[in-house]
Amino acid sequence: MKQRTLVLIKPDAVQRGLIGEVITRFERVGLKIVGAKMVHPSYEHYHHHYEGISKMISRRGQKAFDITLALMQKGPVLALVLEGVEVVPVVRKMIGSTEPKEALPGTIRGDYAHISYAYADTVDAPIANIVHASGNDEEAEAEIKHWFSEEELFNYQTVAEQFTQTGKD
Repeated sequence: MKQRTLVLIKPDAVQRGLIGEVITRFERVGLKIVGAKMVHPSYEHYHHHYEGISKMISRRGQKAFDITLALMQKGPVLALVLEGVEVVPVVRKMIGSTEPKEALPGTIRGDYAHISYAYADTVDAPIANIVHASGNDEEAEAEIKHWFSEEELFNYQTVAEQFTQTGKD
């Protein structure tokens, strides 16, 4: 079943010049970009994203939340909406574990980040882990609505879709 998910290419990746690398990985597996924009959101926008939608404070605590929001405000992000068959779990698998130290080689985080929670906690540093991706279908729907208007999302067909859609000419 085709679905959509939100991906944020975070300030650490933008500032390291990794946007093209990250996008290329998603396109190579046949995922379609149906929305994209570079933005520098406000604290309030991030607060709604990380706490209003994904409840980060209750999951990871106030300190982790504050450090994450500080990292996210260090520069612009590239917000993407990707579409594809079972896109939420596919993207989660491609990006790897939230803790870069645990992310396998070949994943985005495994190839471009290495910090551990333990190290970050000892130096009060954020987890610079390159990308954010929606954790499940419900989160994806809420995050997409938070970051994009309907007018900013596009429907079109890619060549790759010829190989993922059955029963159609």
